[in-house]
Amino acid sequence: MTRPWNFSAGPSALPLDVLEQAAREMTDWQGSGMSVMEMSHRGKHFTRIRDEAVADLRELLAVPEDFEILFMQGGATAENAIIPMNLIGRNGAGKADYILSGSWSNKSYKEAQRYGDIALAASSGDPATIDGREQAAWTWFPSSETWKVRPDAAYLHLCGNETIGGVEFAHWPAMADVGAPEVPLVVDVSSHFLSRPIDFSKVGMVYAGAQKNAGPAGVTVVVVRKDLIGHALSICPTAFDYANVAAAGSMFNTPPTYAIYIAGLVFKWLKRKGGVAAIEAENIRKARVLWFSGRFRLLPEHCARARALAHERAVFSRGRVPERKISFPGGCTGPAAAQGSQERGRHACLHLQCRAFRRRAGTHYLHAGIRTTIWITLCSPACSPCVNVSMQSMNRFLSCSMSVPVPRRP
Repeated sequence: MTRPWNFSAGPSALPLDVLEQAAREMTDWQGSGMSVMEMSHRGKHFTRIRDEAVADLRELLAVPEDFEILFMQGGATAENAIIPMNLIGRNGAGKADYILSGSWSNKSYKEAQRYGDIALAASSGDPATIDGREQAAWTWFPSSETWKVRPDAAYLHLCGNETIGGVEFAHWPAMADVGAPEVPLVVDVSSHFLSRPIDFSKVGMVYAGAQKNAGPAGVTVVVVRKDLIGHALSICPTAFDYANVAAAGSMFNTPPTYAIYIAGLVFKWLKRKGGVAAIEAENIRKARVLWFSGRFRLLPEHCARARALAHERAVFSRGRVPERKISFPGGCTGPAAAQGSQERGRHACLHLQCRAFRRRAGTHYLHAGIRTTIWITLCSPACSPCVNVSMQSMNRFLSCSMSVPVPRRP
């Protein structure tokens, strides 16, 4: 079987080992005689699957015992509403502060305004000059020294990795250092979840849609400090009340059982690969190749360039072209799936997931892993539906960013 070049951002490629194990267990999970899809979510088999997934994730991220790990539904987008409904009533003030650094934090900010007094703590929505270089809006992250956090806010929200602009902010300050020691930090880590360690001493909650790095679409991971649970607004649906979900072990209602099962297999795969530290080291290595290659004009500010997802402007050609697909001249070992974000209408952003390549049966194919994604603006003078990237250029980039052979024509 020839594996395609899957450049989809999410749902994205999964480790082949995980897919093959899931295939073997499709009709008979470990001698149970049942598929995970048809098990009772309250039976002993699925309870074991859930418990192992929670334990493995807690080990991978070194999650302290005073944090709950919840498997929610609705994606990170639903959390834009679920978070304020659960947290904004925590101290009675009904306030929450947000840092805006791009498309996703803007969505979170706008949704939260439905539930209380929402203020802007900082924003990168205007151009700025940083270290003598002009930065466009949403290509830099506000320094923590400029944050204006209200001391009575129920929480401060930020997006750790803005996929549209390629801006990452992962070295979070202690809230005492920004003058708000009683305000917990809430971080959307969807697009760099499990790509680097998390310092839980500096956050009250992190959340992530699983479909980018941790599994299939359908399950949302919420890691929340226990003292922040139990303050839901009266309008919060009972199935979205963190207290109910935590008390029921993420089974207050029927959970996305198969998505949790696959995520659990990914967690085990990550452990076999050396854990989050090993993945982080690989992402750093690949990101450095990109940053210092000299082949791209880097858009984000140096200190805010995403390690897990970098937005670059390629120098292969000029002009602008609608987003469609990548065409590799001469053909390759498989088709390319490159459906990127539709958020930026100004130019085409194609997700090139730099995963490990592997040889099998004389061919090369994409082997899934925790991704380092590169958003490249590929341009063509003619607005053709196909962006032609020279195989030489692509091979040169991939060969310097991968430690194993790059794809080539059969």
